[in-house]
Amino acid sequence: MAFERKNILILGGGFAGTTLLRKIQDIYQNDEQIDINLVSDDNFFLFTPMLPEVASGMLHASDVSTPIRTFCKHAQFYHAKVSSVDFEKKQVIIKRIFDAKEMTLEYDYLILSLGSIDNFFGNKNMERYSFTIKTLEDALAIRNHVISMLESADNESNIKLQDGLSNFVVVGGGFAGVEIATEINHFVQDAAFSYYKNIDRRKLRVFLISARPGILPEVGDELGEFALRSLQKSGIKVITNTKAIDAGVDFVTLDNGTKIPCGTLVWAGGVMVDPTITSLDCEHGPSGRILVDDFLRVKEHEDVFAIGDCAYLEDKQTNKPYPPTAQIALRQAKIVTQNIVSSLKGNSLTAFTYKNRGIMATIGKRNAVALLGKRKVHGLLAWVIWRYFYLTNLPTTEKKIRVGFEWFLDFFFRHSEILTVGLIKHKSMVKSEFTSTDDEKYREHL
Repeated sequence: MAFERKNILILGGGFAGTTLLRKIQDIYQNDEQIDINLVSDDNFFLFTPMLPEVASGMLHASDVSTPIRTFCKHAQFYHAKVSSVDFEKKQVIIKRIFDAKEMTLEYDYLILSLGSIDNFFGNKNMERYSFTIKTLEDALAIRNHVISMLESADNESNIKLQDGLSNFVVVGGGFAGVEIATEINHFVQDAAFSYYKNIDRRKLRVFLISARPGILPEVGDELGEFALRSLQKSGIKVITNTKAIDAGVDFVTLDNGTKIPCGTLVWAGGVMVDPTITSLDCEHGPSGRILVDDFLRVKEHEDVFAIGDCAYLEDKQTNKPYPPTAQIALRQAKIVTQNIVSSLKGNSLTAFTYKNRGIMATIGKRNAVALLGKRKVHGLLAWVIWRYFYLTNLPTTEKKIRVGFEWFLDFFFRHSEILTVGLIKHKSMVKSEFTSTDDEKYREHL
């Protein structure tokens, strides 16, 4: 190798970061002149499209999570949070998760791929009283809480209180909201039919609140309307053109004045860029994402790349920014890998282009919608396509086999074991702050 030792530093262990890590390692796995480092505040890669199935117990936590160190054949991994980035000194300060010990990492090439966080738009009550569906802990907490609500409703003699415990509200009509709402609905209906004989299934109600006129705007009006009808047919009460504006331990309030008593509230109403990214001294787009050039380099910093949820780049065909999706993150990671290699060799860089491979969402048991180019698919076929696509994109062969086997078993057996697993309580998994005092207030309110 003709150049001196180089440090490649990747910030973030999501789709973009781990994909780039694996690809750059494959190229330089035997090159001692290249140091590769990755920093993430989780020590595992999470396959987020399957989180709703963890929340419903269809899949286990280990099915959708892979230790990052299994990818690090040549790289050094740091389980830490990013504290600050200095573009001028080419340094990143990180704090170790275990004890907050500070370490300084230097780089020659920096890749920003920190992802996004939940956005509550300043609504403190919504943030305090709702579950979210973005992390593995979120999915496990939802599963445990939903089971706890079923257990409580089954032995509750007060009919009015039982009705409140049997209400499950999801805010957000996008992919995350629709998929978690349908998973919860299927799970509670199936569980009540099989195991909770004191619960009237007709009183188990899942609400989906969408601020838009419909749901799933990404797939277009026709498929969005099909999805809406399918959710309603399955028993989900979809409320459109309505915002959730307030929440408490036992209710959620809508902007039309409706107050829905509920024991479970899930927020899937939006995300925003990680604050570490918005605080960086560089140009940002309207959403806080970093402005990048066609080669995904941060403007005025040719040795720094931003990819995934961090990057703001407009599609020249639509004049709209590329959405922060996993598919785009994967493609950007591949392009940045090529550009780092080209830069080291002194060759010209490759501009980022993207051709949509398809947009898909599950909308119930063996039911989905898919927009594949201009082709619109829905129902069982779309569901099969969804499963095939995500199964083949799992990061390891082991995960593919495990998830495929779990899905195969679901055709023949009920997952009754999740009812006992869910009873194991972990304080760190509980998002809501439901205390004995709150229980008294809940009863008084109802």
